Amino acid sequence: MKKCIYIVEDNQDIREILEYLLIDEHYLVKTCPTVKEFWMQMKKHLPDMVVLDIMLPDGNGLDICEKMKNERKTYDIPVMMMSANYQNADIEQTCKAEEFISKPFDINNFMSKVNRHLAG
Repeated sequence: MKKCIYIVEDNQDIREILEYLLIDEHYLVKTCPTVKEFWMQMKKHLPDMVVLDIMLPDGNGLDICEKMKNERKTYDIPVMMMSANYQNADIEQTCKAEEFISKPFDINNFMSKVNRHLAG
């Protein structure tokens, strides 16, 4: 069964690139442009990994990450934070994400981080 990854990213171009890359690597992908849509999807199905942008139109990825890491049913889902405006040290103080990648990002580095958590 394919591993499922949710991408929470308001930039359509970045969302589409990430979706293409992950589908090409045989992952099942659900994209969410808003926090609201992400939580609606989480009620339907829990993913194997979440890729979160920090700055979103109706909230932020740090709050999502913090909430996920404080709930028993979601704390063990790997989270990768993405940002052009924050650094890893800023994020570590707010949430316990397993990965951080700055924008712009290297595609190979991104895929390596995803595969590290989901391969096998």
